[in-house]
Amino acid sequence: MSNSDNKNYFAVFGLLFGAFCWGVIWYPYRIMNDAGVSGIVSSFYTYIIASTIAGVFFARYWRNVFNVPLSIIWLSLIAGWTNLSYVLAIIDGEVMRVMLLFYLSPLWTLIFAHFMLGEKTQLSGILAIFASLLGAYIMLYDPALSSIPLPANKAEWLALSSGIGFSLTNVITRKSTHLSLRAKSFAIGMGVIIMCLIAIPITQVRLTSPMDFSLTHWLVMTLIAIMLIAATLLVQYGVTKIEATRASVLFLFELVVAAIASYYLANEHMSFHEWIGGMLIVLAAIFAALNNKQQV
Repeated sequence: MSNSDNKNYFAVFGLLFGAFCWGVIWYPYRIMNDAGVSGIVSSFYTYIIASTIAGVFFARYWRNVFNVPLSIIWLSLIAGWTNLSYVLAIIDGEVMRVMLLFYLSPLWTLIFAHFMLGEKTQLSGILAIFASLLGAYIMLYDPALSSIPLPANKAEWLALSSGIGFSLTNVITRKSTHLSLRAKSFAIGMGVIIMCLIAIPITQVRLTSPMDFSLTHWLVMTLIAIMLIAATLLVQYGVTKIEATRASVLFLFELVVAAIASYYLANEHMSFHEWIGGMLIVLAAIFAALNNKQQV
């Protein structure tokens, strides 16, 4: 087996592991929320813990982090919003509906990759766009709420925006080959912290003092932080080595993990039409992968 094959296998593993983490990470965040710590505050502390741990291990790369082009600022802010909005959506919304709205991301990836990376959209890409929109229509349409199929609540709007941000993050990550993996990962963590500091006064949530947390709170947040470090590093490695659209497809493993976790941990169920819409969104991701394969 060649060295490049080993790297590709590790990149795939990184994306699948990241998908697993994001498929279950909503649960400890909900534990914190049920204990009275909002998603913004728990995100703020978990990313501080994660950035501190990562900073200790990767201290020699700090100078590289702070002497980088403007692209790392965009990566930091967009990825920061992506992660924060995802956490807020998954705390308050139904897990699978939030996930499926997030996983409209292959649709946005096709659009961003076309304009930012110069990737041509083939017939399969057009089919992916159509399948994504049809799936979203079927899943979101509820005549009792509105004649227009739109997200039903704030959590679902946050999920939609998080999916757009995720696609942009992947494309910027792939385009920014001049940035090191650790610089990108560090930028993402700092981006979440910055977004939390912006969101706290806007939403008027109380920033809990570190002294008010119990040992259990700190253990839960440390567990989240460790998952975030591992997932972020491995995912950033994966999307650097694998095409943006293919990376989005591999991340669909998160849906499998989330479906099982939400059923057993939160007793959440999807209706028949939501399953149909979700299947179309998954098919759209597959079409997006075919579109990318044709370009290679």
